[in-house]
Amino acid sequence: MTRILVVGGGLIGIRHLEAVAAHPRCSLVGLVDPNPEITADCPRFADMAEVRDPVDAVILATPTHLHGEHGRYAAWRGWPMLIEKPVTEDLAQARSLRKAIHAANVGSLVGHHRRYHASVQQLKSLIANGAIGRPVTASLIWAMRKPDAYFKDNWRSAHGSPVLINLVHDIDLLRFTLGEITGTAALRGRGLRDETRVESGAVALSFESGATGTISFADTTPSPWGFEAATGENPNIGTTHQDMLWVTGTRGAISFPSMTLWSGQDWSRPADPVPCTKAENTRTPLDAQLDHFLDVINGADPLIDVADATRTLDIALQIEDQLQRTPALIPHP
Repeated sequence: MTRILVVGGGLIGIRHLEAVAAHPRCSLVGLVDPNPEITADCPRFADMAEVRDPVDAVILATPTHLHGEHGRYAAWRGWPMLIEKPVTEDLAQARSLRKAIHAANVGSLVGHHRRYHASVQQLKSLIANGAIGRPVTASLIWAMRKPDAYFKDNWRSAHGSPVLINLVHDIDLLRFTLGEITGTAALRGRGLRDETRVESGAVALSFESGATGTISFADTTPSPWGFEAATGENPNIGTTHQDMLWVTGTRGAISFPSMTLWSGQDWSRPADPVPCTKAENTRTPLDAQLDHFLDVINGADPLIDVADATRTLDIALQIEDQLQRTPALIPHP
């Protein structure tokens, strides 16, 4: 039994805790969180320094600005780690963490759990194997209305940009399935809740392959389009099963996550649907990620380590900086 410590008792931290507690190959050391009001039926610690029980690995689900500090401490303790996304708050912290992990010779995995979706793996395989020819364009939408309580009396009201909270997942999805992103250009939309916080916008991307892509995003609008709504992966977000990513290529196109595949020649005739059975998850992505983490602890290559996740963070930070430097659109009177 692998003894795992969970650090951070927020929404995702509790989901990790429940997954560890239920896993047949794990035992839960306890939860580290200074908030005594968090309910958890396990040993409690206010700080990692208090933990004296044997620990084989740690899951860090703390606020992003603490990832670097907590990751370096875990490395010093000799604990392999699964770190929630984004890997750190900035590139300097990411590089420092990578250096500490290398010096301690411990394994790392970063919680971009969408890579574990069977449909994401299938999309990557179809594109890599030429099902649509050479990729040309990609169009992605993430548009939801977060409840007002999400922003009440916490850091999100001023600094809760959806780029580092939400779009970092979509950026990693695009990197994983279409290859490295080499350029970005972002425009900021009008503020509806708060004109000082980034709430919506549009992003243009270029890929190393020569393909281009776009992302339209907003956390102020109810819509059926977004990864969580499309896949039903998050119990806190309503499921619509509507596609939210469309990829075109030189021989056809595919929409995700329905895995609707098309082939065609030119505009003189309509594109033809191609039979494609959608791959279904046999394990929830968080459970599949935990399975993989146990393998990483024992020496397997990580699906996404700190170095790889740093490249996703770099793109997200470029987009965030471009949005912050673009004045929010102000409505005409």
